[in-house]
Amino acid sequence: MAKSVASMNPTREDFEALLTESYLDNPATEGVVVKGRVVAVENDFVIIDVGLKTEGRVALKEFSQPGKDVAIKAGDTVEVYLERIENALGEAVLSRDKARREEAWTRLEEMSGKNERVDGVIFGRVKGGFTVDLGGAVAFLPGSQVDIRPIRDVGPLMHVSQPFQILKMDRRRGNIVVSRRAIMEETRAEQRSELVQNLAEGQVVDGVVKNITDYGAFVDLGGIDGLLHVTDIAWKRVNHPSDVLTVGQTMKVQIVRINPETQRISLGMKQLDKDPWELVSGKYPIGSRVRGKVTNITDYGAFIELEDGIEGLVHVSEMSWTKKNVHPGKILSTSEEVEVQVLEIDSAKRRISLGLKQVQDNPWETFSSKYPNGTHVEGEIKNITEFGLFIGLDGDVDGMVHLSDLDWKRPGEEAIKDYKKGDTVKAIVLDVDREKERISLGIKQLSGDQPKSSAGASGGIKKGDTVTCEVVKVEDAGLEVRVAGSDMAAYIKRGDLARDRSEQRTERFAVGEKFDAKVTVYDAKARKMNVSIKALEISDEKEAVAQYGSSDSGASLGDILVAALKKKDAEGKE
Repeated sequence: MAKSVASMNPTREDFEALLTESYLDNPATEGVVVKGRVVAVENDFVIIDVGLKTEGRVALKEFSQPGKDVAIKAGDTVEVYLERIENALGEAVLSRDKARREEAWTRLEEMSGKNERVDGVIFGRVKGGFTVDLGGAVAFLPGSQVDIRPIRDVGPLMHVSQPFQILKMDRRRGNIVVSRRAIMEETRAEQRSELVQNLAEGQVVDGVVKNITDYGAFVDLGGIDGLLHVTDIAWKRVNHPSDVLTVGQTMKVQIVRINPETQRISLGMKQLDKDPWELVSGKYPIGSRVRGKVTNITDYGAFIELEDGIEGLVHVSEMSWTKKNVHPGKILSTSEEVEVQVLEIDSAKRRISLGLKQVQDNPWETFSSKYPNGTHVEGEIKNITEFGLFIGLDGDVDGMVHLSDLDWKRPGEEAIKDYKKGDTVKAIVLDVDREKERISLGIKQLSGDQPKSSAGASGGIKKGDTVTCEVVKVEDAGLEVRVAGSDMAAYIKRGDLARDRSEQRTERFAVGEKFDAKVTVYDAKARKMNVSIKALEISDEKEAVAQYGSSDSGASLGDILVAALKKKDAEGKE
C-alpha cells in the first residue's frame, strides 16, 4: 500500500530522473542543424517536429528563395537550425535561414576549393554593388564585376538564377565576394579561341561597327571583335573614324593580322582597294605643277590632297619667298584649293614634297631684273642691327646697308646713330645674290663726297697686296677689320688667322690690335674685301725658301727663315 501511494505521489528526484531520461531519448543539442518533420503550415508559420518535447515554429518566408516560389507542406522533411531547445513559451526555437546558411557555407567552401562555379540570384542593391543569394548564403557582387563592359540597366539580371565565380570567402566574418564578369570572360575566351581558329590573315569577312574611338573602330565579326585602325580605314587621310563610319554600320573588312598569343585581330578597309601610290611617280613627275586641296595645317607645314589617298606636304620653308617666320595657317587655310609644284617623291615612304613658293615669281630674280646694280632705290628702315640697316624694298624683300656703306668719312658705328626704325631712306643697289636671297645696298655711294675712282677709294689696293689691318670686331667665326689706307672694311675667316691650326683662335686678338695680312678677295664694284694672315705666312715662307735655300741645300726650313729674318733686320738698320 505504501508503495502504491509513493508511486502516485512522485518526489522531486523522480521528476529529475524522468527529465534526464527524456533528454537521453532526444540527443539534440543547441547550435546545430537537425532534421525535422513538417507537422502543419498555419498563419504564415511552419510547425516542425524535431523530436523534442514540443514542436517549433518557423516563419514561412524563411522557406522562400529568390526567384522561386514557396513549396512546403505537411509531412515534408526539412533541415533547421536549433537555436534553443525550449523558450519561455515551452517551444523549440528553430531557424530555416540559419540552417540554409550553414549548409550553404559548407557547400560553397568545398566548391571554392575546387574553383567551381556556383549558382546564385541577384536580389538587392547595396553601395558599390549588389547582393546575391547563393542558396542560403548572401554574397557581395561589386559593380565592376557585373559585366565585361559597364551596363546601364541591371534590371534584366535581377532575380534570375545564373552562375558566379567566388573571388573571396571569410566564414568568420561572414564575407563572400563573387564575380559574374569572370564567368563571362572565361566563356568569351573559349568562344573567341574557337572563332579565331576559323579566321586567317588576308580573309575578307563581314562585320558590324560596334564602337568608335579616336584611334579607330571596333568591329564585331560574329562573336569576336577586331580593331580597324584609323590609318587602315582609307588610303586618304581620315581625321576621325566617325567621319567615315557609324555605329551599327555593316561592311566588309580584311583580316590584316592575327596575334596568336593575345588573339587580337587587326582589320583593314583600304586593303580592299588598289593602292593609289603605285601610280604616283608616273602621274606626278618632279617639277610638274598640280592643284590640290589643303586638308591639314601644322606648325611645320600644310598637307595637300592631290587625289583620294594621295597627300603631299608643303614644308613651312617652301611656303613663301619672303615670309620666313610665319605660321602656315596665316598663309593657307583648310579646304583651300592651291597650285603647287612637285619637288620630290618617295614612294617607299609614301611621301611627296611640294612647293608653294615655286609656282610664284622669285622676288629676288624679279628685283634683280628690275633694279640692276647701281640703281637708286627708296624704302623704309625695317630693322637696325649691330652690323647695319635693313630696308624694305619693292616686291616685299629687304636689302641691307652694311656699316661700312653708311658714310665715307665716319665709322659705321657712329654713322648708324643717325638712323631710326621707320625712317624712309634712299640707297643704291650694290649687289643681288639670288641664291642666298640677299640684296646689298649702299647709302654713302649716293654722296657727292665719293672718291672719283675706286682706286682712290681703296687706296690702290688690289688682290695679292699686303695690307695693315686694325681689328674692329672679334667674332667666333672670324675678325672684322679696317684696312689702312682704305675706307673699305674687310673680314678674316677663322681658318685664315694662322697657318698653324692651333693658332686659328679669334680670342688671340683684341679690338684695336694691328697686324699685316694679304688681300685674297677684292671686288671694288661690290665693295667686298677679304684678307688672310695664313696666306701672308705661306707667301713669306715661299719667298724665303726661294731666296735663302732649297730642298737640296741641306738647310732646314727653320734655318732658312732665320737667315731671312736676319737679312731683313740688317737691311732695316742700314
